[in-house]
Amino acid sequence: MATKAKEICIDNNKRTAMLLNVSTVVGLILMTLFIIYGVQNKIFSSQEALSQFLGRFGFWAPFIFIMVQIVQVVIPILPGAIGCLGGVLIFGPVWGFVYNYIGICIGSVLAFRLSKQYGQPFVRSMVKEKSYNKYITWLEKGDKFDKAFAIAIFLPVAPDDLLCYIAGLTKMTLKKFTWIILLGKPLSILIYSLGLTGIMEMIKNFI
Repeated sequence: MATKAKEICIDNNKRTAMLLNVSTVVGLILMTLFIIYGVQNKIFSSQEALSQFLGRFGFWAPFIFIMVQIVQVVIPILPGAIGCLGGVLIFGPVWGFVYNYIGICIGSVLAFRLSKQYGQPFVRSMVKEKSYNKYITWLEKGDKFDKAFAIAIFLPVAPDDLLCYIAGLTKMTLKKFTWIILLGKPLSILIYSLGLTGIMEMIKNFI
């Protein structure tokens, strides 16, 4: 009886692993198609284009915007500043911050999980070589990496998206990573979003 139960458990684990792998592949394919569409229509590089794009979806616009933010985290070469600024300008300071926070947190966790699953070759393919060579040295911090990572996430001074991939190459657990992201992101997103909004307003007043 115990042997049979163990076999059933192993089969269930295999099915779960297979389902996760298939879901990951399908998700990456859909994300790739969305990225191609977004690049062609400049929704990742133009606040006006992003606003027009979201305007087509009405009630679903926040969900689409969150997807845009997820993509901008998972693909670090895309200009994430457009998303943060666009969120505040399109949805207002409160909901813009909320949608930015949700999208960036989900994207960060996804980047971490992809890094954990596929390792350094995948990470190198996702980020610029120069940036990778610069920040991969953070792995040399050993046990101090977690603290350095938490500080970097809390303060908007480092490439957080890239560091999420680097964190995936360490022994950091998903639970610890998620807590660092959830607690550390609000301040940096708030400063970054409202800071960009203030600069835009100054430019408009000056013009």
